[in-house]
Amino acid sequence: MAIRLTVSKCPADPKVQEGSGIPWGAAVTPFAAHDEKGIAPVVLPLEKSHALPRCDTCWAYFSSLCETEQYSWRCALCDSVNSFSEADIVRYSSPQNCPELSSSFIDLEIKEEKHGSENEFQGQPVFVAAVDLSASEEFLELIKSALLAALEALEPGVLFGLATFSHKIGLYDVQGPVPVVKSVFIPPELDGHVPVELEDAMPLRSFLAPIEKNKENIAAALETLKPTSSWERTTAAGQGIEGVTMGGRGFGVAMDAILNYLGAEQGVTFALARVFAFLSGPPDYGAGQLDTRRYGEQYASKGEDADKALLPEQTSFYKDLAGVAVQAGVCVDIFAVTDEYTDLASLKFLSIDSGGSLFLYANTDDSTLPQDLYRMLSRPYAFGCVYKLRTSPDLKISQSYGHFFPDPQYENVQHIICCDAFATYAYDFEFVNSSGFDRARDGLPALQMAFQYTVMTPSESQRQGGIQIGRNCFTLQRRLRIRTVQIEVSRNMGELYESTNSEVVLSILTHKIIQASLEEGIKEARALLHDWLIILVAQYNEFCKLARFGQSSTMNKLDVTFSHYPKLQALPRLVFALMRNPLLRPHEEGVHPDYRIYLQCLFSALEPGSLLRAIYPVLSSYSSPDKQAFPRHSLSRTALITSKCPIFFLDAFTVLIVYYTSTADPALPFPPPQNCMLRSTINKLKLERSITPKLIIIREGHDSKEPFDNYLIEEQDIDGSGLGNGMGFVSFLEHVSRNVKDYMR
Repeated sequence: MAIRLTVSKCPADPKVQEGSGIPWGAAVTPFAAHDEKGIAPVVLPLEKSHALPRCDTCWAYFSSLCETEQYSWRCALCDSVNSFSEADIVRYSSPQNCPELSSSFIDLEIKEEKHGSENEFQGQPVFVAAVDLSASEEFLELIKSALLAALEALEPGVLFGLATFSHKIGLYDVQGPVPVVKSVFIPPELDGHVPVELEDAMPLRSFLAPIEKNKENIAAALETLKPTSSWERTTAAGQGIEGVTMGGRGFGVAMDAILNYLGAEQGVTFALARVFAFLSGPPDYGAGQLDTRRYGEQYASKGEDADKALLPEQTSFYKDLAGVAVQAGVCVDIFAVTDEYTDLASLKFLSIDSGGSLFLYANTDDSTLPQDLYRMLSRPYAFGCVYKLRTSPDLKISQSYGHFFPDPQYENVQHIICCDAFATYAYDFEFVNSSGFDRARDGLPALQMAFQYTVMTPSESQRQGGIQIGRNCFTLQRRLRIRTVQIEVSRNMGELYESTNSEVVLSILTHKIIQASLEEGIKEARALLHDWLIILVAQYNEFCKLARFGQSSTMNKLDVTFSHYPKLQALPRLVFALMRNPLLRPHEEGVHPDYRIYLQCLFSALEPGSLLRAIYPVLSSYSSPDKQAFPRHSLSRTALITSKCPIFFLDAFTVLIVYYTSTADPALPFPPPQNCMLRSTINKLKLERSITPKLIIIREGHDSKEPFDNYLIEEQDIDGSGLGNGMGFVSFLEHVSRNVKDYMR
């Protein structure tokens, strides 16, 4: 569990907090294997675990940061004194036998009440592939490749189901010698439901096949997938929104039926179900169909702002469907492979609210879908997660961000169906009152994250290399992870500036501007971000007694680069990069609305270090494929010219680019050989990523250098069109300087 703060020394009171201009918050990665310092938790197995004492006042868990006496302990969060139970008095009289006292980061197994017989269901994961047949041959070939890769990643004991959708739902029984498919037709009505329950068409036990016995049968079934024929689509078409003829992609009804199909068996047939939905275009048939006419030239005629109109969902259908998924305990991942407008703004809720991910691939030719699916299924994950961040009573959480759904009863309690080691959530803090922290308290203010989750562990026979067929292939293990952090209080704004973490500040800012863009539009979000930087620069200058409010004679001393505080110096560059990112670029610059939504979903789940690379890529140079020259350059053509290096490597998180300049010695091997240092760096980065980055290798003079040049965002006046489009970084700083002077007069 990693807890990263915007400032390692928190402000003493609201005056310091507001006067500094720095956001006060945290980014939390609850299922990370290590904390932000690389330290693993102290793990307590069930035989050493026990119910930890909890504070009677704030319900925080007892931790190693609590002061203890023989019969009582003082809460590290609220400073209340609590009595130990008799059992705890005995236990903590020998602290050397209590692993939880050796660290403030612990992970313990907890015992849950069991019901029923000893032979009751223990746990099996279920994976269902829902494949769009209203697609091309190329699309289905890509999906087949991805699912064959998935079969290799899935462990024995997993149950797998194959379903298809178009104007009908297809359910595959692959447990016999020949795959059998049963079809249920989707009604064209906008409020229609399937006329036959899927359980009646095919019992779930027939649909879900044990992977270890049926891998070849599943592969054979995949080979039978064919696009729906033109006459079938023509027959299905004819119904649509306002009389417009639509196609035959009944995604909404199909997902509703599949979720209800699985939900009835939660805790009986499966402990966790994940649905991988492969989509080749917008839902355009039956309930949940989307009107894609809202994207196009109609804005010019209606006078609408496309940036505002295309960001919100056009229907609540998929948000409501996400609620069905949550109740059914099903996580939905959507893989959209299309370059046509699909209205991901409406579809995204089905994935992010259920703990899933949203992927977008522009085409089938260079799609990393097979690698992404294999990677997703190969890494550890937790499910049935409940987490809460508690704070000292002087402060509170003002806003939380992330792919979760809030508890309907308890404040600041979040639920996640499925969570991996990359999933990150963010919080804004504020003071409860104007006095700030209670100076009478002995201890430091503190945060405590409690993360309760379930993992599946293979049965003994699987651990020993055997294959066990039956219901108890996996054992469920419920665990509780607790991290308690004490925070020093800064004595003044200078200490606050010195303790700033620009990566986490960028993370909080990104969450804020995504929310602002959804509520107010892209232009308003850009203006808010720009205004934040102006105010930060002004307040910094006022604190450092450089340029002063109301004193025009000091304006020639204005410092917009934060030269007095190195921890702040990256912020103008990061704000500039964020404003140049497609996330915030205006619609008229050609940013596809679905791509913008994809970036929103991706950026709002990344941990701060990964988000930093996605927004401001790392550009390094090499004198040869085996020798790095400089680890970091600015993103400008000037950096390329002055360094005189033959090879550059750019890491933009989702894209990796190797760029050979025209001056590179022809004797240098191209492309970089597999056994060189540069290639090793690339392979390492690929393994570390939550998604598979696309590798592009360019030789100047032979290949188009546009993919590389697009990332050189610091160039001065690339197209001369002003702040919104082509202003370079130097011009941006000059623009900020003028705005700050106007603000401070």
